[in-house]
Amino acid sequence: MAFPPSFVDELVARNPIEDVVGQYVTLRRSGANLFGLCPFHGEKTASFSVKPEKGIYYCFGCHKGGGVINFQMEIEGLSYPDAVRALAKRAGMAVPEDEQYQSRYQKQERLWALMKEAGRFFNERLYAPEGEECRAYIARRGLTKAIVTQFGIGYAPNSWNALVDAMRKKGYTDEELQEADLVGEKNGRIYDRFRNRLMFPIIDVRGNVVGFGGRVLDDSKPKYLNSNETLIFNKRKNLFGLNFAKKTKENAIILVEGNIDVVTLHQYGFDNAVASLGTSLTEEQVTLLARYTEEVILTYDGDAAGQQAAKRAIPMLEKAGIKVKVLQVKDAKDPDEYLHKFGADRFRLLLEDSSNRVEYQLNAIAKKYDLREDDQKVQFLQESADLIATLSSAVRREVYGGRVAEKAKITPEAMKLEIDRARKRWLDKEKKKQEQIDLAPARNLQPKSRTIRYDNLKSARAEEGVIALALKEPALLDRTEKLPESAFSCPLLGRAYAMLKQRHSQGLEVSLAVLEDFSQEEMSHLVGVSQNQQFPVNEQAFDDCVAIILAEHQAATVTSEDDLLAFRANLKKRKGIKE
Repeated sequence: MAFPPSFVDELVARNPIEDVVGQYVTLRRSGANLFGLCPFHGEKTASFSVKPEKGIYYCFGCHKGGGVINFQMEIEGLSYPDAVRALAKRAGMAVPEDEQYQSRYQKQERLWALMKEAGRFFNERLYAPEGEECRAYIARRGLTKAIVTQFGIGYAPNSWNALVDAMRKKGYTDEELQEADLVGEKNGRIYDRFRNRLMFPIIDVRGNVVGFGGRVLDDSKPKYLNSNETLIFNKRKNLFGLNFAKKTKENAIILVEGNIDVVTLHQYGFDNAVASLGTSLTEEQVTLLARYTEEVILTYDGDAAGQQAAKRAIPMLEKAGIKVKVLQVKDAKDPDEYLHKFGADRFRLLLEDSSNRVEYQLNAIAKKYDLREDDQKVQFLQESADLIATLSSAVRREVYGGRVAEKAKITPEAMKLEIDRARKRWLDKEKKKQEQIDLAPARNLQPKSRTIRYDNLKSARAEEGVIALALKEPALLDRTEKLPESAFSCPLLGRAYAMLKQRHSQGLEVSLAVLEDFSQEEMSHLVGVSQNQQFPVNEQAFDDCVAIILAEHQAATVTSEDDLLAFRANLKKRKGIKE
């Protein structure tokens, strides 16, 4: 849906990008710009920049960028019209609506309201007569009424239509109940999906109920039943308990496996606990964690599945610049059981004693081998050396190498030689990876997005120059009478050029922040182009870029005509046609 340019200009002006981005990213000023950790990918150093005077953002790491509308789209997963509506609501502006357009955002608001009502229904049923068994179960699990209230825990009655009937009375349609994944369907009739279960609302970081997790009260199967993905719920992008943990004063976040573990930890004063939602830790969840903490304490079960989950999670977290520690619960199967048996003080000692990830991984390697067998001892030493070799600090390599040598009863010198050989192999491998990148200059000049490609690199670089210079000095667009959009070899750059030129001719703002009809990838690329500093901002540089574009376009056109004439001549020759 297209909005009037004047409305979009005012919307952008009334939503300063630094204010909107600042709701999600901690920004620090450096000169005229602001910098912070990118909310779209994990990183150790701040490469995410915001330019208030231009109204744009750009990440030099993942190359995502755009204006305030693009940021709202990307951070909240909204369409362009719904991002405009969200920003208009923030600024108190009325949106010029198309009556035929059914807003995705309006549907989201209905579903958020429905899920909130469902959560209220489950909580009320917990304290009704039919909730007696569930209340008894909660008491056996040692959960207090205060923590039940804090997390909005409830009870799904052992009924096929209790929730359906209650929500219908609230004015919600069967279609909306299906879209929220609150019901199932059989023979054309819908029924309550959650029945006779302890219900945990899943709340996103903005405070919206987006899904539910239901646990049985006995040993029936399935033990846990979670909401499937919906318009408002993506389990890969949410963490149970993060709506509370994001406010913690602690320096680290505790990552556990289950909802009850999270609730019990919060009850005992550990308000920094979260859990993934029935899946292995995802890249999106890691990015979410990186917004709120620089350290994560992994607290997974000690069984093979838990160790495998930790092994997978550690490199993902470290890649995002998050320091990782691993806590191994002893004398209990999980944090919930440990806290009820030993209390908060003992658990805090466990946290303080949690090992760093290298110690944890070396211990996991040691458990795989019988060090009394020579062959297995050698395998243990080689696998340990491969792990230690990846550490950047020589001191850390020496310390951990010494510990492994002591465990295997060999000399530290012998272990050092093995680590040095492993490190040489690792460095050679990393060097080859970098050489493959460095030896492909043409590939490096291509856009980072896989969906955008330059067929004529020479022309495309000049086209980038026209865009970049026009954004810095819009008056230069007066010098493009002979440069049509069709002369651009890259359709995206040609389209952006045409829009900027049109806005300039109409006396409107010439800015990427106010352009419509570009995908997120396209806008990110255009913002990246605008960062190009290789062209001096003057008429000569601009005219040179225009001349290259026209020359390349003319050459391509002539070549195409020559090829066409040659093809026709060859076709006549094969058919025996005389000229």
